[in-house]
Amino acid sequence: MPKCAICDKSPQIGNNVSHANNRTKRRWLPNLQTIRIMKNGRPTMAMVCSQCLRSGRVRKAARGAQARWAAAAPPVK
Repeated sequence: MPKCAICDKSPQIGNNVSHANNRTKRRWLPNLQTIRIMKNGRPTMAMVCSQCLRSGRVRKAARGAQARWAAAAPPVK
């Protein structure tokens, strides 16, 4: 089951309701993106929801020269 690695957001279950009030099951899936994040000081691949990405709850791991530059820069507050 897909789940956000940061906020544990997972699919929600409910019903489609037609005009005739017929009900059929459906699922609302979170907008999950597979990205490289820094976890315990190491870059790892994780499924993260777009809300966590946009709110800044998680920071992408940089690649190559960007990673060396990010490691030398002071942390963002």
